[in-house]
Amino acid sequence: METLIILVAALAGTILASIVVEALRPEPAVPEILPWAPEIPIQYAVINGMRLRYIKAGSGPNLVLLHTLRTQLDIFQGIVPALAKRFTVYALDYPGHGYSEIPQADHEPKLFVAAVGGFLDQMKIDQATLAGVSIGGVIPLLLAAEGNPRVRRIVSINPYDYARGRGMARSAIAARVLVLCALVPVLGETFMRLRNRFVEGMIFRGGVGDPKAFPPALLEEMYVVGNRRGHYLAFLSLLRHAWKWENAHAQYGKVKVPVLVVYGERDWSTAAERDATVRAIPGARMEQVGGGGHFLSVDKPEEVARLITEFPQS
Repeated sequence: METLIILVAALAGTILASIVVEALRPEPAVPEILPWAPEIPIQYAVINGMRLRYIKAGSGPNLVLLHTLRTQLDIFQGIVPALAKRFTVYALDYPGHGYSEIPQADHEPKLFVAAVGGFLDQMKIDQATLAGVSIGGVIPLLLAAEGNPRVRRIVSINPYDYARGRGMARSAIAARVLVLCALVPVLGETFMRLRNRFVEGMIFRGGVGDPKAFPPALLEEMYVVGNRRGHYLAFLSLLRHAWKWENAHAQYGKVKVPVLVVYGERDWSTAAERDATVRAIPGARMEQVGGGGHFLSVDKPEEVARLITEFPQS
């Protein structure tokens, strides 16, 4: 009985400590410029009642870049300058990500698909190439499956549509613990509130072929963003609904636009999972980037920019 009492007290103390730690975290200031491209203005648009951050750069055919889970538009800092020489490039922060509004809603696929579709409509982006990584590689496929007329072609990079949404657990031991804890009520919230730079850094670096490829400033920025009020709850909701991303396979057969599926050699997905995705998309082509990981726009930016640029525009 004494042991049980001690365990209960320890758990209650940990929960209370996590609440205090979260309450004491300083709210980050919203940046007015992009540190990696101060010449590109930061803009905001209200999409489906939510205020979303986005950028627009360059001129030419429309290209929309869609980031991964738990990151933000800055994940494309290594490719936007090059692509802006050939395209009108758009990139946005999803709801609950980066500096976009954090809605009190289930962070499941339909929330993000509707937000991106609404963004295309409001910005009047036609004949667009949608190029995205991870969940950003699944969103355009779902939009195309719905018959969205603004989607002309898709570059789906390391699409996150396997392992019941637990592919991130393959990044590192810390990621495995995070994913498992997230599924348990109270424990998930406690673990998230006690997050730190070291653990987050391990997870992000486990998603690139070369751990040194992740810019330290970007890692710090994404950690700071996580201190926004409600941000950790949004990420927790995303993890608890992550299994729904695999359901996208049932819609892939409806895609009627050209699709290039790109995988990093060291992506979290297995060969069988990759094959299943490519076979499910009518007429899809596949390319593999040697040595690349999940966050392919970070560790192999030149190759990603080349593949997007060379994908046929007609």
